[in-house]
Amino acid sequence: MPDAAGANDMAEDYYGLLGVARNATDAEIKAAYRKLAMKHHPDRNPGNKEAEAKFRRINGAYEALSDAKKRKLYDQYGEAGVSSGGPGVRGFEGFGQGVDANEVFGDLFENLFGGQRGGGRRQAHGNDLKYATTISLEDAFKGTQLPLHFQRVESCGSCRGSGGKAGSGVKRCAQCRGSGRVQVSQGFFAMSQTCPRCGGEGQVVENPCADCRGQGRVRKEAELKVKIPPGIYHGATLRISGEGEAGPRGGQPGDLYLEVHVKPDPRFERHEDDLSVSAHIDIATAALGGTVTAPTIDGEPVTVKIAHGTQAGATLRVREKGMPKLHGRGRGDLLVHIRVEVPRDLTAKQKDLLEEFRKTLHGDGADKGDGGVFGRIFGKE
Repeated sequence: MPDAAGANDMAEDYYGLLGVARNATDAEIKAAYRKLAMKHHPDRNPGNKEAEAKFRRINGAYEALSDAKKRKLYDQYGEAGVSSGGPGVRGFEGFGQGVDANEVFGDLFENLFGGQRGGGRRQAHGNDLKYATTISLEDAFKGTQLPLHFQRVESCGSCRGSGGKAGSGVKRCAQCRGSGRVQVSQGFFAMSQTCPRCGGEGQVVENPCADCRGQGRVRKEAELKVKIPPGIYHGATLRISGEGEAGPRGGQPGDLYLEVHVKPDPRFERHEDDLSVSAHIDIATAALGGTVTAPTIDGEPVTVKIAHGTQAGATLRVREKGMPKLHGRGRGDLLVHIRVEVPRDLTAKQKDLLEEFRKTLHGDGADKGDGGVFGRIFGKE
């Protein structure tokens, strides 16, 4: 937001045009300009005179404010201090002089115009690959090794990635004259991009390899064993460096990304490193206390103590019986959710005992000192 000093002339001054304060840093000015220039660029607004005029204006603002000397003159004298040709005129014409389009927009030009950033040759990087796999909760607990079969582009074995027949060489690209770059015009911009004929290498193969047709790469079936670490989360992505597609002409290979899906388990629910499970007890155990057995992910059941008066829905925690911590030591916990089972079919004796117990709840009975009705219902001596 602009400060108070620039508030009155927000509609006209360069700071207001870019939407920054008068004490904005160079990085803030550059970021604001980049955003506005992409929005109002004429190639994105064909036939829109208003957008074109706005584009000219913000270019003039950026040329003045991005240069320390010009900014100082502008702060002292306004536009008169930085331009003698009228507001915004030098700013637009200076896009190819005072404003470096590649430096300002960087990789955005690659998306907008299909070019590449920077100049000169560079060895292309192979494409990254992404696949998905599904494992069980037990495999996520223990960790596992998965055989992965997939297709990828690999370096040609016949020409060893050169793209040429044995003994043949390369020659300078006629289109870019060996520079790897060609000049293109896009609306108001004139800029360089990677040569489409040689792919930026500046050279082309004289006698192409028959197996790869001069590409230096062929598509093959690949087989790889991928280690899945214990404690892996559902949706986690593993990066296997250098196992993507081979780069052109011996360039660096890309990476392989494996997204891991963990199948739901019928026994457990996972909450980060904790596991939860349900355990069923009868009303006698809930009231008087006791124990219950709960399953664990490592296959060894645990005995959980039930305190007297435990309510339905209570959760008991068993330490270090959950999943391994992926980025640390130890394990999560096992959360045992108590489910109290109420019997549906009662014998005549059970009904009588429960009816007598109900009377004691309403003050109609008394404990005779021999364990009482409550004791007789639940088998206490």
